[in-house]
Amino acid sequence: MKISASIIVRNEEHNIAAVCETVSWCDEIVIVDSDSTDRTVEIARRYTDKVFNHEFKGYKDKHEFADAQTTGDWIFWIDADERVTPELKAAIEALKTKDPSALPDGFRIARRTEFLNRWIKTSGWYPDYQMRLYKKSASFWDGIAPHETARVKGRVETLEGEFLHYTKRDLSEYHRVLESYASLAAEHHFKKGKKIRGIDLFILPIAGFVRSYVLKQGFRDGAPGLIIAMFTAYSVFLKYAKVWEKRNIKSE
Repeated sequence: MKISASIIVRNEEHNIAAVCETVSWCDEIVIVDSDSTDRTVEIARRYTDKVFNHEFKGYKDKHEFADAQTTGDWIFWIDADERVTPELKAAIEALKTKDPSALPDGFRIARRTEFLNRWIKTSGWYPDYQMRLYKKSASFWDGIAPHETARVKGRVETLEGEFLHYTKRDLSEYHRVLESYASLAAEHHFKKGKKIRGIDLFILPIAGFVRSYVLKQGFRDGAPGLIIAMFTAYSVFLKYAKVWEKRNIKSE
């Protein structure tokens, strides 16, 4: 069971060393950059000679390119701002002692996220299972931009342990990312022919807030939970406002 760590990056000089360290137990590390302007590539090459540059054409395309560069039978996909816990590492390494034919095609793993110096327990952010360890031959990428994810054709099981997500360092950075994600999602929905009414721009953000703060119990995380819910409503509004703009406002 050869495991390849797959990491896609851009301008991650403050994270790249730590994420490489956290997957140093993998059989190989594959890193795909997209024209970073900081020291990301320089630092990455200290940990692996499999560092590639690939023009950014979307996350699905970039992940597919990264997976194609791996040589392992299994791929462990991890983002630059995520870390592996000792419990997760032990659970993955234990798989190597099992009969390969008895293993599923993929494993989902719980993800714990830190936001505003707090580990978030609600808002739909935990346990936030992610299918991150998968058999290369059975995998494919699918989903709605910018949240495309790896999928497999067969069975998926849950793995013990969790990985840690150290999300954006402050609200300004979080806001910039949300704006970028909203643009990508709007482009996807526009191409799919989605139509947005004026009333949708009112109802859908409110629904997003209620889901995050009430149904997913974001109120239990105090001020961070409220901030998450408000940003959720804003991101929903921005995404669909951009779809409406594309359909109704002609560019000069």
